Amino acid sequence: MLYQRVLITGANGLLGQALVRWMSRFAHYDILATARDDRPRFASGSCGYVPFDITDAEQRRRLFLDFTPDVVINCAAMTQVDACETEREVCWQINVDAVAGLAQQCLHHGSKLIQVSTDFVFDGEDGPYAEEARPKPVNYYGRSKLGGENAVRGAGLDQWGIARTVLVFGLTEGITRSNIVLWVVDKLSKGEAIHVVTDQWRTPTYAPVLAEGIERMVRFGKFDTYHLSGREYLSVYDFALLIADVFELDASLIHPTDGSRFQQPARRPANTGFITLKAETELGFRPPSLRDSLIDLRRRLSQRPVSTSS
Repeated sequence: MLYQRVLITGANGLLGQALVRWMSRFAHYDILATARDDRPRFASGSCGYVPFDITDAEQRRRLFLDFTPDVVINCAAMTQVDACETEREVCWQINVDAVAGLAQQCLHHGSKLIQVSTDFVFDGEDGPYAEEARPKPVNYYGRSKLGGENAVRGAGLDQWGIARTVLVFGLTEGITRSNIVLWVVDKLSKGEAIHVVTDQWRTPTYAPVLAEGIERMVRFGKFDTYHLSGREYLSVYDFALLIADVFELDASLIHPTDGSRFQQPARRPANTGFITLKAETELGFRPPSLRDSLIDLRRRLSQRPVSTSS
């Protein structure tokens, strides 16, 4: 059997863990998971693990010499939108400079590179977006992720891909960082009222579904820009109502509001979301309904105790 050596950075995060679990199902992948932590925060999946700081040039050089990956999937990023706005130097170092460093190692060793990116590269004026839409970020996080994309595009690699996604939700092991679904479930389960925006529209994405889409890029050798998200385009408020319905929680605790209620350092694009036709046609990407994804998440939550606090 011909094995593909796959390096996954940021493997302790939501998407990284989902990728390790999904790609472990396939015997032809030899997976090395990496993150800054001394040890993996997950127990599921079949892979090796080494601590790795993508911003450290010497660590990048040694890792590529030791493992020589066929494919690198870069899930490591600074994703806290408001922190990116206020800590710009750190944000750029992680989301752009480190990506350029990974790309140069890939070029030197003949590795393929898939860079995970975001709907926040768009301004939200004309969503949902197809791949050929012109990026125009409205906050520093979006600017940095676009900078990371451009670093990959300009590195001279023979094969590279961009996997953009939207409002990812799911379950992680060993960490307490929340996401939209876990936050809504946590608050409503405690009987706490929440205010959710009606003027931001997205195509929410279940992490295992995103992981499958990225694996299909690797499996079929499709190194290009793909929009990988759910199909359903709805407001964040309507998404919260759907979460309450699936989890059988009190939807009357969810109060509609708009973005002007929240004083946040970073501006949010209004209407992003993705058109996934290219991925569906070229990769066989078939995102399930949001309801089915939430039902699956509820099942997983019921099987083991997980903190949903932020």
